[in-house]
Amino acid sequence: MSDLLFLGIDGGGTKCRARLRDARGALLGEGTGGPSNIRLDPDVVWTSILTACREALGQAGLSDGDLARIHAGMGAAGAGQTSAVERLLARPHPFASFEIETDAHTAWLGAFNGGDGAILIVGTGSCGYGGTSGQCHYVGGWGYEISDEGSGAAIGRELLRRCIWAHDGRAAPTPLSDAVLAEFDNDLEILIDWVGKARPADYGRYAPLVLRHAEKRDPLGIAIIEAAAAGLSAIGTRLLDLGAPAICLFGGLAEPLRPWLSPPVQRTIAAPMADALDGAILLARMARRRDGHE
Repeated sequence: MSDLLFLGIDGGGTKCRARLRDARGALLGEGTGGPSNIRLDPDVVWTSILTACREALGQAGLSDGDLARIHAGMGAAGAGQTSAVERLLARPHPFASFEIETDAHTAWLGAFNGGDGAILIVGTGSCGYGGTSGQCHYVGGWGYEISDEGSGAAIGRELLRRCIWAHDGRAAPTPLSDAVLAEFDNDLEILIDWVGKARPADYGRYAPLVLRHAEKRDPLGIAIIEAAAAGLSAIGTRLLDLGAPAICLFGGLAEPLRPWLSPPVQRTIAAPMADALDGAILLARMARRRDGHE
């Protein structure tokens, strides 16, 4: 047991993070790698994982020869897609064992140490996840086109939609709508061309602007943020209805939007016990116990 190593991996669309601990839980090292959303080419993802892993090994004074001692757990963006997981696992790996779950699952594991509770992730996208007695459910998170209420992408999409209202005279203009339309030279053809190429992160970059104007009591900013918070509160309420006794918030927009959430949801917000990397390590430990080794 003392020779075992446990690696937690957090795989996202822009970077991969890894954390190495020994069997007693002592931190040995951490590392980062490139993009690792598992919908990407598996070779790209494995390169990112191993880059982050080797950096963590280097900090620990270890080498590639120690990879076979590592039990790895990964929380990955894109892991909800079975075909993407199968493509990744079709490649050989150097670890003693490798367990993969969604990034929401490992964030939840870390937040509650595998106990009862739920998480609400609010970034470019949004997603609720959690429950009781190990029975976890997803709420939302199906993409900003049809879901992801309260996310940065949804806020940006709603902003542009309402700016069109102001341009058409269907709604009163505000400093916020004036500023955004000016970016497109007050020409909706330029705006529509932009929309045709825009990705979720492009919409999401408008969220801080909307929040700043809402704080200045801009009517459009307030309306959009109140609608975003109502969508997030509905996700939170559903998580509570599923039995979660508390909710942990994650993501870059979680704290800015927290004061706008409904009071019943706000009262349940708790600090996480640990982060997603330690949640991924717990995933690896749980898989080992499940297989009868601990």
